[in-house]
Amino acid sequence: MNYINLDDILVYTVKDRCRVCYTCVRECPVKAIKIINGQAEVMPERCIACGNCVNMCSQGAKTFNKHLNKVDALLRKDNNVIAAVAPSFPAEFTEIDTTGQFVGMIRKLGFSKVVEVSFGADLVADQYNELLQKNSGVSYISSDCPAVVACIEKHHPDLVKNLAPIVSPMVAIGRVIKKKYSEDVNIVFIGPCIAKKGESDEIDYSITFTELRQIFLSKGITQDTVVHSEFDPPTSGKGSIFPVSHGLLNTMGLKSDVTECDIIVADGKKNFMDALNEFEKGNLDGKHLNLLCCDGCIMGPGMSKNGSRLNRKNRISDYAKNKLSKLDTKEWEEQIKEFETLDFSRTFNPEDRRQYLPSEQEITNALKKIGKFDHMDHLNCKACGYDTCREHAIAIINGFAENEMCLPHSIEIMHQTINNLNVTNDKLATARQALKQSEKLANMGQLSAGIAHELNNPLGVISMYSNILKDESKDGDPIREDLDLIVEQADRCKKIVGGLLNFARKNQIVTTKTDIIEFCRRSLQSIVIPSNITTKFISKTEKLEADIDKDQMMQVLTNLEKNGIDAMPDGGHLSIKVEDLVTVFEITISDEGCGIAEENMDKIFTPFFTTKGIGKGTGMGLPLVYGIVKMHKGQINVKSNTDKDLGPTGTSFAIRLPKKPII
Repeated sequence: MNYINLDDILVYTVKDRCRVCYTCVRECPVKAIKIINGQAEVMPERCIACGNCVNMCSQGAKTFNKHLNKVDALLRKDNNVIAAVAPSFPAEFTEIDTTGQFVGMIRKLGFSKVVEVSFGADLVADQYNELLQKNSGVSYISSDCPAVVACIEKHHPDLVKNLAPIVSPMVAIGRVIKKKYSEDVNIVFIGPCIAKKGESDEIDYSITFTELRQIFLSKGITQDTVVHSEFDPPTSGKGSIFPVSHGLLNTMGLKSDVTECDIIVADGKKNFMDALNEFEKGNLDGKHLNLLCCDGCIMGPGMSKNGSRLNRKNRISDYAKNKLSKLDTKEWEEQIKEFETLDFSRTFNPEDRRQYLPSEQEITNALKKIGKFDHMDHLNCKACGYDTCREHAIAIINGFAENEMCLPHSIEIMHQTINNLNVTNDKLATARQALKQSEKLANMGQLSAGIAHELNNPLGVISMYSNILKDESKDGDPIREDLDLIVEQADRCKKIVGGLLNFARKNQIVTTKTDIIEFCRRSLQSIVIPSNITTKFISKTEKLEADIDKDQMMQVLTNLEKNGIDAMPDGGHLSIKVEDLVTVFEITISDEGCGIAEENMDKIFTPFFTTKGIGKGTGMGLPLVYGIVKMHKGQINVKSNTDKDLGPTGTSFAIRLPKKPII
């Protein structure tokens, strides 16, 4: 068999329907499905045309090469076309009352003769009996199932020598037809099998029972529109039971009891593959294998999907019993003798399509790419279509599979991606908020700088003349107290103006290399800490040096630390954490206070805004902090929670500064 020619490809993928569920990979006994860019494609050179993928694909994405048009054209052109019908037809056409009506329907399509393939099964059974009797020391594998033959030729080529050199019942009846009727006759096989389409060039075309149904429907042929007709000779005998499990044994007249027979029967995609593997290992020496790729031909991929195996088997059994009860044994024996001298032999050619077996190191590397780092990671869940993670890795190396087929690994990557997206979204939201705040504060900074510049001169004059008048006044003069108050308030205004200038980043910073860890520790020592407040210093690094303006940055830290203490009048925990982030470092000051209300979050760096009581704050502390951080080319972010239902309340200020700020 050769499936590589595009005209002869039997099974293929309808890509628009493929939903990438990997069912076809899982159901393929020889893994002849490869995944390319998320699409499942049949590999013709590896495919054995068993049709498992066709049966199991719920989307109809796997289909087979249909010969409907070619058969129709042949019937129109030639009036000497014979139909060879597989013995499993009673299990398919259950709605047709009699065999005569079924044959009549086929004949009405234009076939000159309608012959039962089961007579070929009778002849093949005799050939098997003779083969086993003459070669008692040789173990054979039945060759009547073309999918099994293809599997051996392509995937177990070392077993080709064990294939029984006997044709299938289809080819046998084809040779009988040509001898009985004419060498020039055209033959169309009708049966349950897709692989039959590529089995032999001695048969012109092969169509499945489902294709036959389509032809009947298209031409309006029903059992009520035809004349009752019988099969044309030769008449079959026990071959009618051939399509069920153990059918060959029954046709050969052998018992299925393993204590009395050296023939092991295995059907179904898993069982026949297991039998082949055991046979190849030498575990079945002296045994003969009778293998079917399907669960009997009655469950072939060319049959309708409705109908249970038991019911179909019962239909075949009833048909065979009825047929044998009416069989003219003498006539049947004469027909067997007439054709037993025909040559029913065949040969096989190995077409090695086995996978490349990679080295252990290659397999290990492939496993790591799908998240399998040790044996505990091998879930063997079969979601990818392969029985084990190791088989999946080998398929990846051979180019048959992709990493993304591993469902647990893909889910883990998806979760990581979702988490990364959430983090990115949070960062983006924070950046947008910071940008909005920066724009707002930049505008206010320009205004503040202008106000501060305009106030500096008159404040200087007030301060200077107040001090002059103070110096000229005598001790005890009542006016001296008034002058002291003027000087004090002028100095306070000067500090406020200085804060405005810092906020507007108009002042200069003088940086020196500083031990940040020690600097932060010292900041906690520079403030008065109430007895109901506990402090904690956390450093994520042992050594950290950076260029900062120590005086101004000390203002930043102590200001934030005092704010944290003020937010915890009933006591709490104040922490300062230092973390080295390679090119930048981050200082986080956190408290367990009442938190900052959400509606105030975008106002906290605004000059003169304060939530403290009258006389307890000027509203310049945080703007001053903001300005100094910006002068260091850094960033300051705030997180706060006021709702206990959402977790512990409190506020965290995170200051991120470059180790060497660009001034």
